[in-house]
Amino acid sequence: MDQSFVRNISTDAENSAIVRGVISLANSLGLWVVAEGVTFLAQLDFLLAVGCTAAQGFLLAVPVTAQQFIERY
Repeated sequence: MDQSFVRNISTDAENSAIVRGVISLANSLGLWVVAEGVTFLAQLDFLLAVGCTAAQGFLLAVPVTAQQFIERY
């Protein structure tokens, strides 16, 4: 799910509804949803509460180059 929807999920009722709907549809089809741009704990809490299966963003890890990834992992 694009970060433009995730960004304001705790303050924008329309974004919250879109996020809930996309996650509900994906879950009913047996698909995973990856939420992009998770930067605040409130966003992650909301996403987990509505059944989001995966997330990425600065809250969870900072971006790294391919070379940094190879060196670290």
